Amino acid sequence: MNAITEHNRAGAEPRAAYWRSSDTANAGPAAAGMRAVALCVVSLLALGGCGNPQPYVTEQRLRRGLVIVLPGIEGRSPFNEEICRGLDRGGIDWAIELCDWTIHVPLGFLINLRAEQRNRAEAGRIADRIVRYQQNYPGRRVVLIGQSGGGAIAAWICEAMPWGRKIDGAIMLAAALSPDYPLTGALRNCRRGIINFHSSRDVVLLWLGTTVYGTMDGQHRSSAGRNGFTVPSPRDRPREYQKLVQVPWTYEMAQAGNIGTHLSSGDATFVAAYIAPLVGMPRWTEDELGAVLHPAIHAATQPATRAATSPATRPAPPASRPATKPASRPEASPARRAGQV
Repeated sequence: MNAITEHNRAGAEPRAAYWRSSDTANAGPAAAGMRAVALCVVSLLALGGCGNPQPYVTEQRLRRGLVIVLPGIEGRSPFNEEICRGLDRGGIDWAIELCDWTIHVPLGFLINLRAEQRNRAEAGRIADRIVRYQQNYPGRRVVLIGQSGGGAIAAWICEAMPWGRKIDGAIMLAAALSPDYPLTGALRNCRRGIINFHSSRDVVLLWLGTTVYGTMDGQHRSSAGRNGFTVPSPRDRPREYQKLVQVPWTYEMAQAGNIGTHLSSGDATFVAAYIAPLVGMPRWTEDELGAVLHPAIHAATQPATRAATSPATRPAPPASRPATKPASRPEASPARRAGQV
C-alpha cells in the first residue's frame, strides 16, 4: 500500500465536487439535503476523471486554493505522487489534485506522447473543470504543475481557458515540449506566468527519447525540459514572454533530491524546498523568486524597488534545503526571465 492510499484511509475528509455547477453550490438552506446527496453522487462519478485516491482534495482545502498536478505519459505513478507529498510537506494547505490525463492501454505511453489532438481535448476538459472551481470558489488561486508530458498539458490547459478566466500560474518540471513551442497563448492566460525548470543532465528521456519518439507537440528533437524554451528576439518578442521564468538545474538542487535526471525533478524533498514556496507566493517578482531559487546570489540581483508581498502567505522552505552553496561547487546560474542577460 502506498503512502497516499494510507493517508486517505487515515482520516482524510471526504472530497468536494468542485466541478459541480455554481447553481448547485449556491442552493439555499431548503435544498441542503438534496445538495448533500447530489454532491456525494457527483463526487463518485467524477473520480474517474483524475483517478483516486485524492487525499489532499477536501472541502477545507478547496476553500484555500487548488493545485493540479499533471503527470507524464506514464500516468499516475509513485513518481508523481511524490510531487503531491512534497507540496503538502512544504506547507501547501490548498487542495492538491493529481489529475491523470492519460489513457491506460498496451503501449499507451506512446499514444499519450503523440496523440496531440486527443491530449488538447483532455486539456480543454480540465480547463472547464477549473472554470467551475473558480465559479464555486471565487477569488481562490489555481496553480498547475506539469511534469514531463504534463508540462505540455499545463500549457494547453492555459491556452484553453475561456476569455476572462485565467490560471494563477504554471510550473513545468522537465517539460516534454519542443524548445520553440510558442508560449504566447499560455502566458496570456497566466496571471503570474510560467516557470520552466530544465536540466541539461536529462539526456536519456528529453534528448534521446524525444529525438527518437518525438515531443508532445510532435517535434523530433531535444526538449525544453532539457535546455529551456527558445525566447524570440527582442524585436519579435511578444510582451507575454516577460512572464516566462526559466530555471536551470543547479548543484543546490541535488542536495534537495533533484540530481538533474528526469524522474528526480519530482522528488518530494525538492518539491517541498523549491516548488511549494513558489506555489504559495502571491506574485512572482524578481526578488521573491531569487529568495527561493538562489539565496547565494539574491543580494546581488535584487531590483531597486521591492514589490509589496506578504511573507505570511507563503510556506517557509523546509530546513533540509541548503542555505548556501559549498565552496567546492561551481557557481549556480540564476533563474532568468525571458530575454534577461
